[in-house]
Amino acid sequence: MIAVAVPYLLRAEEEEFDPDLVTPGVVGFVATFLVIVAVVLLILDMVRRIRRVNYRAEVRQQLEVERLEAELAASGGEGAGPDATTATSEAERAAASDDEDDTPPTR
Repeated sequence: MIAVAVPYLLRAEEEEFDPDLVTPGVVGFVATFLVIVAVVLLILDMVRRIRRVNYRAEVRQQLEVERLEAELAASGGEGAGPDATTATSEAERAAASDDEDDTPPTR
C-alpha cells in the first residue's frame, strides 16, 4: 500500500504551488457573506431587546414613584412638610431597588 502511494507523493512534491489557483471561490464568498449577515441581524436584535428592557425598567420605576406619591398624597396631603420629602426619597429608593433587580420583565 505504501509502495503505491510513494510515486504520487513524489509527484506532489515536484509540482509548484500557485496561490492564485487556490481560492475559496464563489461558494466561499457566499458562505462568508451569509455568516456576516446573520451576525449583523443578531446584533441588531440584541440591541433592540436591550433597549426594550431598559425602557420597561424606566417605566416601571416611574410608575412606582407615582404610586408612592399618590399614597403619600392620600394619606397626609400635599403640604405635609418634612414627611413629604422623606416619602419622596423612599419612593426614589424603592424605584432604584427595582433597577438593581436582574429578573427579566414578565409578560
